[in-house]
Amino acid sequence: MHAIVAREAGGPEVLTLAQVERPVPGPGQLLVKVAAVGVNFIDTYKRSGSYKVGYPFTPGSEASGTVEELGDGVTGFSAGDRVATAEGVNCYAGYALIDEDKALPVPRGVDDFTAAALPLQGITAHYLINSSFKVEPGHTVLLHAGAGGVGLLLIQLLKARGARVITTVSTDDKEQLAREAGADHVLRYDGFAARVRELTDGAGADVVYDGVGKDTFDGSLAALRVRGTLVLFGAASGPVPPFDPQRLNAGGSLYLTRPTIGHFLRNAQERRWRSDELFAAVADGSLTVRIGARYDLAEAAQAHDDLEQRRTTGKVILVP
Repeated sequence: MHAIVAREAGGPEVLTLAQVERPVPGPGQLLVKVAAVGVNFIDTYKRSGSYKVGYPFTPGSEASGTVEELGDGVTGFSAGDRVATAEGVNCYAGYALIDEDKALPVPRGVDDFTAAALPLQGITAHYLINSSFKVEPGHTVLLHAGAGGVGLLLIQLLKARGARVITTVSTDDKEQLAREAGADHVLRYDGFAARVRELTDGAGADVVYDGVGKDTFDGSLAALRVRGTLVLFGAASGPVPPFDPQRLNAGGSLYLTRPTIGHFLRNAQERRWRSDELFAAVADGSLTVRIGARYDLAEAAQAHDDLEQRRTTGKVILVP
């Protein structure tokens, strides 16, 4: 089968199409013929060496497809079932192995591309508003990168929850996307903390969801109300440098958390709760997943470059 392989850490150019052996499912595993693959920033972190991996390395943790073979002991799925996952390995390929307990059933009415685009970013959005900080009706939320894959999902989920949504974007086109998703206020990054204060009569936001990191961290803290919460869930602009925790005291007894998706998918029950709610919302039309770009599998390097250079909106997927 074909797969994308990086033989060393580096820029997008290290991603090359190679012929490799098709994997064989072990106990408790599904062999899935991949229909579509989600491209995420974590893939770029692993490719670049920011996150340590072994080489040769095939990226990809998010995919959708059809079960072709079952490993010993699999009881919850059959050949022909459609599944997706946010916790796969080596998914930039024609076939991938998925552990049975990490496979998510895809309901009728959800196509393969949407099924690949939703799990990681959708589950991220779900745990952010339900678990990292439980958003209630009337809360004021500041969300960075509102036109990104997570951002567009978060705006919709937050508005359905009854929150007031302030978001940041970098261009007019992205502003339009954020407004179409339902954002109440769309700001540019320059001076966003002061604008949030103005929009909240000086009080600040109840919570800031920040997936940008280094470039927005200081402003995110400054935009919070007393006892507000900063949920730092990504580092698209680079990691936040070490800082003095006394700043949380000085800013108003603030809370800071740095979650990661694995800690919010602790068991099959939690996985199904999050994924079932998301897929149901897509199936009934109350949640729209924007696929901003599709690339052939062989174009994985271009997909990474476009993602890192902020040329994309919504979700980026690869098609084997």
